[in-house]
Amino acid sequence: MEEETTEQNEFVLKEFLDFLIKAIVDHPDDVKITEVDGEKTVIYELRVNQQDMGKVIGKRVQNARALRKLLSATSGKRHKRSVLEILE
Repeated sequence: MEEETTEQNEFVLKEFLDFLIKAIVDHPDDVKITEVDGEKTVIYELRVNQQDMGKVIGKRVQNARALRKLLSATSGKRHKRSVLEILE
């Protein structure tokens, strides 16, 4: 039962990230999020259109920092650390 809940939470977090990022970018169809599940950490690898990279990162890295904080705050129930990696 707990494993099923964990899988649901991971799906919800991925969908949450997808929703937030697609709202920021100009090319939402190019947003790709890959989930890499480790023993104590879940890594979300984000790929966006090159033209949208600045929007995702934001001025003085504010958008990227905010996305990471939201991810961290919402991942507490899973007892796993969540990491957002923005890849080119």
